[in-house]
Amino acid sequence: MTSHHQPKASVFRPPAVPDVEMRGFWGERIDAIVDRTVMILYDRCVVAGMLDQIDPTRPVPEVKMPWHTRADGTPDTVNVQMFWDSDVAKVIETAAYALYRKPNSDLKAKMDAIIDMFAGLQQPDGYMNSWFVRMQPGQRWTNLRDCHELYCAGHLMEAAVAYFHATGKRKLLDVMCRYADHIDATFGPNPGQRPGYCGHEEIELALVRLGRTTGEQRYLDLARYFVDQRGQQPNYFDVEAAERGVDPTQWRHKTYLYNQSHLPVREQTKVVGHAVRAMYLYSGMADVATEFGDDSLTDALKVLWEDLTSKQMYVTGGIGPAASNEGFTEYYDLPNESAYAETCAAVALMMWASRMLGRGPDRHYADIMEQALYNGALSGLSIDGSRFFYDNPLESSGGHHRWIWHRCPCCPPNIARTVTAIGSYMYGVSSDGIALHLYGASTARLKIGTTTVNLTQDTRYPTDGRVAMSIGLESPSHFTLSLRVPGWCENAALSLNGQAVKPDEVRGGYFHLKRNWQDGDRLELDLPMDVRALYAHPAVKADLGRVAIARGPLIYCTEEVDNGADLNALIVPDDLSGAKTVPLPELNNTVAIEIPARREQWPRRNGKLYDPHKPDHIEATARLVPYHLWDNREPGEMLVWVRAGAGQ
Repeated sequence: MTSHHQPKASVFRPPAVPDVEMRGFWGERIDAIVDRTVMILYDRCVVAGMLDQIDPTRPVPEVKMPWHTRADGTPDTVNVQMFWDSDVAKVIETAAYALYRKPNSDLKAKMDAIIDMFAGLQQPDGYMNSWFVRMQPGQRWTNLRDCHELYCAGHLMEAAVAYFHATGKRKLLDVMCRYADHIDATFGPNPGQRPGYCGHEEIELALVRLGRTTGEQRYLDLARYFVDQRGQQPNYFDVEAAERGVDPTQWRHKTYLYNQSHLPVREQTKVVGHAVRAMYLYSGMADVATEFGDDSLTDALKVLWEDLTSKQMYVTGGIGPAASNEGFTEYYDLPNESAYAETCAAVALMMWASRMLGRGPDRHYADIMEQALYNGALSGLSIDGSRFFYDNPLESSGGHHRWIWHRCPCCPPNIARTVTAIGSYMYGVSSDGIALHLYGASTARLKIGTTTVNLTQDTRYPTDGRVAMSIGLESPSHFTLSLRVPGWCENAALSLNGQAVKPDEVRGGYFHLKRNWQDGDRLELDLPMDVRALYAHPAVKADLGRVAIARGPLIYCTEEVDNGADLNALIVPDDLSGAKTVPLPELNNTVAIEIPARREQWPRRNGKLYDPHKPDHIEATARLVPYHLWDNREPGEMLVWVRAGAGQ
């Protein structure tokens, strides 16, 4: 068994997490998760009672979580306790990456014990789901629309791959291969099989990951089947509802737009429904497109990508403005204070972007991956790794704060596993090249054919845009190195062994250098980080007359702790030439931005709601900090989109 097949020249695959050692900015964030977050996640799963449900040696526990309600107000047969296997799986995955970075015998013993529970839970035919084995036996595969069985299986497959890569232990991997075999026998187009798919996408991308790890083609084929079958008529969710004797029109979400099963995937042109489900679907589609060279899927995904990023995405890379469906509404509906923008959705957008890069380096996708990572996703985790955002508004009156836990605790382990696995997002490897998608202090051990390349990055990115790279080789090797030039950077400069150099080709927003590389070759890439203002499309009514301030990949915000209350009284100039950067020691020595501004005052208002007098203005300095760091100090207001036009 190998960690992954050697890809074709046109196919780029990510390295395994243990193949990339992180330092600097990401090393510090990973260490916070290793030292604190992972045990917090484990302890809170224990307190919630998740292990009581999973462990077959314990008494069957009670149902603790409330049932959902149908459209007619009657109790449904679904609750979030059904999905607990997936939360525990993400904790195992996070722990796997943590154990690789820093051995911890206590954590390892705890994870091994959970894996033993899952192994003991597995049925003779390979089926394994704690809810339908212990809580509702006899009802397996009867409600794919709502009950997340395949979703839970997918997260456990991902955990199994991660634990195998990190520890070399294959017990969970073998368990999940048996489960995958059962699923493969159960679902498909043949007589006696169910023509179904999951209401919450995830297993599609997980099967590809499992197939790459094990070399089992059937898992890749099954992923393709689930993608191709989705939305076909008659709709499978109608069929299974009729088999249960339930009226599908009484579904609480009312429309199959919610789970992207309203049309076959190649016919879908608008991003709709639940944001995380949509992103996981598109991630699976992109994986299948890469594995099978399916241009019809890639073409469909390009249409959906443009739809999302040009009409439905926050400047932070957050997506899904509405709490009602945890997802999308109408074009340009991007309110700030009520923004839902779930952490998991930004993580899932990263996953989709990363997988679009499987067909080759393209800044179109890598820039959005970076935008979502540093802003919409990373905001979900406090600096010390102990508190979490589920939703990520772009404005707060002072009442929105990170929490300790959540009744649907999907986000904490999701952002934790993403951060600890960040090295796998940085690089793509083909049979004749390496693509560097994200920059960060690290050392990667990458395999091109039979050649091992040690690629080291030394940089203070994202604080500073200078990236020094060195290449380690046992013998000279010919391959293409592709370096992303972010869209926010206007004057990138590149040198090789101290001499300015022009790339052989500039394509897709990447510098491509094709040459015979020598051991010790050094590259320096300079990506100047100017302070810049971003303006929203005029159809985004919430942002009219306002600007978002950015530097490098980071979106900035104002906080009350730096600027006082009433942040909407601050007005920044259109000309940002007076902006300067200053270190902020209390926020991990991040770089803050200070801009000469004006502040409105209303001395004649006397408490009146409306007044005929114009406000006075006083000189002020607006201090902004990276959005992902807000709410790590004293509580108070926060604002991303600042009023603009002072001094005009």
